[in-house]
Amino acid sequence: MSRKILQTAHAPEPIGPYSQAIQSGKLIFTSGQIAINPENNMLEQSDIVGQTRQVLENLSAILQSAGSSFDDVVKTTIFLKDMNDFPRVNEVYATWFGSALPARSTVQVSRLPKDALIEIECVAVVK
Repeated sequence: MSRKILQTAHAPEPIGPYSQAIQSGKLIFTSGQIAINPENNMLEQSDIVGQTRQVLENLSAILQSAGSSFDDVVKTTIFLKDMNDFPRVNEVYATWFGSALPARSTVQVSRLPKDALIEIECVAVVK
């Protein structure tokens, strides 16, 4: 099966030794995205709503670069610094996925890179 590294300037550069995403066959596996603005590579949003929006914008850019979209996502994993943010994350998340809801796991973690409040990764298919 083929393996292709995906990279777009419309999402933040990796902050470690990993790729933004890998396409293997018809599947796309994204690395976890935090709320880094790709224009300046800074974590700019300070609240969970703003960070969730930025994370989803980053994921959208990566998926689009591979000819995919949120309609094609089959699984997401959400990492939260505080599970009390779960309802606000769900409100933002629902606006991006609409009725094409993928399978999902959500876990609370003690710390995320750059002290972000949220990180999301996903698996999608390519049409």
